[in-house]
Amino acid sequence: MLLPADAAIGAVHLTIASLERSVGFYEGHLGFRTHQRSAATAALGAGGDDLLVLHESASAPRVTRTTGLYHFAILVPSRLELARSLQRLAGKRTPMQGFSDHGVSEAIYLADPDGNGIEVYRDRPRAEWPITDGRLRMVSEPLDIEDLLGEAQSGFEAAPAPWTGLAPETRIGHVHLHVSFLEDTAEFYRDLLGFTLTQRYGESALFFAAGDYHHHVGANVWAGVGAPRPPAGAIGLRHFEVRLPDQSSVDAVVSRVREAGRDVRLTGAGAALADPSGNQIMFSAPR
Repeated sequence: MLLPADAAIGAVHLTIASLERSVGFYEGHLGFRTHQRSAATAALGAGGDDLLVLHESASAPRVTRTTGLYHFAILVPSRLELARSLQRLAGKRTPMQGFSDHGVSEAIYLADPDGNGIEVYRDRPRAEWPITDGRLRMVSEPLDIEDLLGEAQSGFEAAPAPWTGLAPETRIGHVHLHVSFLEDTAEFYRDLLGFTLTQRYGESALFFAAGDYHHHVGANVWAGVGAPRPPAGAIGLRHFEVRLPDQSSVDAVVSRVREAGRDVRLTGAGAALADPSGNQIMFSAPR
């Protein structure tokens, strides 16, 4: 059974070392707004739903070459907004990790102060998505940065508008995970949860989506085939949310997972489970 076509990625929950430092980075460099904040947590977004929830743990271990977050992806609503984000990042002298044209999208890559990977991207219109032999084919080509920055300059007839942060329509477009093995990852996300496998990237990465999107979840073995799980409480991904349209859709996922002999924990926030590599997922529906 497939997931509903309007399933979407909700908030991404991260463990970070310093709430003050991370909130300053996400607000000042990326344009998030803090919706709620306590002594050890902060919920951020673009003014609507929470998109990112930060959990402080000053003693959290930092690890590499494990399963967990590769990056989470902030989807801005237009090319102009992507250009404005790039201008802001450059103006703040934010270290960049890469720029790519994926055919379906244009993307900027960076990391937060704890090394959590971030993608900021805009989708091309679906009519422009590359199709080969009837199948979607994402690519990784160099991004034309000059042309992108020109979008910001041509987007204003007079002086550029002052930076006010992320546009209200911004959301989390996808998450990309380090996993141990691709085979059991495909069985879990495609055969059990009901995502569609949209593309294989050689023998190292898979991409899954609900509906006709290019991907909501990416998975790779770039941390090493058989990569171990991180220790409990480590810097990085705590869990990410998959939002379904109604409770019956969540119940259907819970039933399938339990019938397969896998654990599901029901909480006030939704149904919590883990993929075969230990990446935590929360399925939820509107209350």
